[in-house]
Order: sequence, then C-alpha cells, then structure tokens
Amino acid sequence: MRIVIAPDKFKGSLSAPEVCAHLEKGLQRGAETAHIHNLDVVRIPVADGGEGTLDAAVGSGFTRRGAVVAGPTGDAVMAEFAVRGNEAVIEMAAASGLALLPAGALVNGRPGPTAARTATSMGTGQLIRAALDAGCNRIILGVGGSANTDGGAGVLQGLGARFLDSAGRELPAGGAALAHLDRIDLSGFEPRLKDTRFVLASDVDNPLLGARGAAAIFGPQKGAAQQDVELLDAALARFVEVLAREIGFRAVKAAEAPGAGAAGGVGYAAIAVLAATRRPGIDVVLEFTEVEQKLAGAHLVITGEGSLDEQSLLGKTPLGVARAAAAQGVPVIAVCGRSTLTQGEANAAGFEDVYALTELESNVDRCIAGAAQLLEQLGTRIGGRLAANTPATASTKEDLRV
Repeated sequence: MRIVIAPDKFKGSLSAPEVCAHLEKGLQRGAETAHIHNLDVVRIPVADGGEGTLDAAVGSGFTRRGAVVAGPTGDAVMAEFAVRGNEAVIEMAAASGLALLPAGALVNGRPGPTAARTATSMGTGQLIRAALDAGCNRIILGVGGSANTDGGAGVLQGLGARFLDSAGRELPAGGAALAHLDRIDLSGFEPRLKDTRFVLASDVDNPLLGARGAAAIFGPQKGAAQQDVELLDAALARFVEVLAREIGFRAVKAAEAPGAGAAGGVGYAAIAVLAATRRPGIDVVLEFTEVEQKLAGAHLVITGEGSLDEQSLLGKTPLGVARAAAAQGVPVIAVCGRSTLTQGEANAAGFEDVYALTELESNVDRCIAGAAQLLEQLGTRIGGRLAANTPATASTKEDLRV
C-alpha cells in the first residue's frame, strides 16, 4: 500500500517536514500492529509559496545554500535559499521576514510603527544576486511573512539600483523614505537579470496602491498606524511615478496588476522591473515538488495544515493537494491542528474527512505544545485501521478519537 503524506506546516508548532516525519512514524507503527508489512510512505512537504516553501524545495531535491544579507532592519542575517540545477527557490521571509525583526523594533511583542516605516526588502534582492552567482537563471520567489512595505525598492537596491533624493543623496531604507524619491539610478543594476526568468509564487491579488493596496491591507500587520498607512501609500505612489520616468508606462500598469501588493509591494517590483510571472503559490510548489508524478499508484493521500477554515478553501495548500489527488482518483484525508469546516464543506473540497488534533486534546495550548506526539498517535490509529488496499476513510473516524 502506497500512502503519500503532503502537508503544509502547522504554524507555531511543526514544520511541514516534521509533520511528515511524525505522521509516518505513527502510520508505520499502526501498520505493523495490524500486520500490514507492505506500507510504502512517500513524504512530500509542501507550502503555498509563503513560509515553508524553502523546506518544500529541499524536501524535493533542492540543495540549501546560505548567504549573509541585510535583514529587515539592515542588520546582517544568515539567510538560506535552495538550488537545483539552474533553478532557485527563494523564500522572502528568510531574509526580510517579520520573524527577523529585533526586539528593539517591537512594541509589546509586535512590530512597531518605526519598523513599519523603515523595514527593507534589500536582503531578498541580495539573495537573488546570490542565486545568480550560483548559476541560476530561473528564480521562484515565494513571498509571505515580510516585514517591509517598501514596494520592493529594497529588492532593487540589493540588485544594484540607487534611490536618490533631489540633492542626489541616497535615500535611507524603508517605504517611508520613498516620499522623498527624486531619481532612480539603474546604471549599476545587475546585468544578469535580463537573462533570468522570475516566477512570483503568491496567492495575494491586491494591487500596490489604494484601499486594497500593500499599505492599507497589510501595513497594520507590520506595525503601521493609520497615519503610517497614509504616509506609506503616498510614498509608494511616488515610487511608481519616479519609476515610470525610468522604465516607462509599464511601471504604472504594474501597480494595478493583481499581486503587486504582495509582500509589502515586492510583487510590484518583481512584476514591473524583473518581469516576473505571478502564479498561485500552491501550483508552483506542487510543480517543483513533482506531486503529480509521486501520486501515481497511491492508495491514499494525507494532507493538512495547522488550521483548516474558510481561508483554506481559497486555494491554500490542502485544497491544492486535494485537487491534484482527485485528478488521479486518489482519496484524500486532511489532518490539522483544528478545523472549523463542516463535513459538507470538507467533502466539497475533496476531503474524505478531516481529523483535527483538538479531537485528541481539546486544550489548544497543550495541543500546540504536544502536536508531535498527537500526530504520531493519530498516525498510529490510521495505520492500524488500514486493510490491504483500503484507505482510512470517514467510517473510521469515530475509532480515531480518544
């Protein structure tokens, strides 16, 4: 019997590779108890283009590389990316993520307004340059969890662009400084980019500016108060205006493109300057992890993420995996930390059933802390109820509760 485990991370507790490992450990133990000796488990850590994308790449044969780059406040950080042949996967959060903000940039444990105004995406640009140095000419840029709202200006700075004020002085980092932008010097811009193809892996369809833009929608998550949102939106508009003088009308058009507002506007710079093609993150990840090929001959797929809810039905990882499995007629069950889906919603999404760890431990804090053991326990029970060529389905769910 062949079982494919293809989950996303359980945010706050386990990475996708860890979810795979604990589920498999339980499945194998349960299968042995049931005297099933032909269990073939295939692990495929997956993601939706945000945090965890690097793990998914490494789990599919990419090699980790490291580079010292500027973090979101300009301090040096060690960031990783992944390489396979001429292809690289860059997870923006590794260089420019909220999690990299130092304690001094936080207010009551959350990003403060200073960070919202000054955080930079420069490190992501430096990671792109490191990928070019590694011989890559196809780069997948996974965005999500970023600290910046700089329109991707930092990315371009990391690739050699200079942002100048009216006196010819280089601007400080961050989105707010773009309000004083007068000219962009592209004379030192990385020449290898013209032969490089970029894919923007993102489910965000927001434009750069306005009520649905990067500052208005995502700025508050990064510490921006209302006055900061207004300042940042105006600064980003200035960026578009000045960039249009350098590269033409496509700078204006790109600001309105779906996905331009992703990652504090990094989507904008990627589309306008790097000619990136935006694709749904889960589609990109399923492609480079070769999920379609690995599903061949599978009897059951187990997917999941930390929380299954209405957002999960809008193209998140479990739904993408379920659709890929359905195309090959393979049944799917989902495992999660907790779920708000009804049985009907789960079935409509393609899941035979959904198993939540909160069914085993109702206390959420203990559930998060003990997620590894709970996953093993659940895997053991699923494995113990697998008859030859018969996956665990909805009929076994009552037996899986403790």
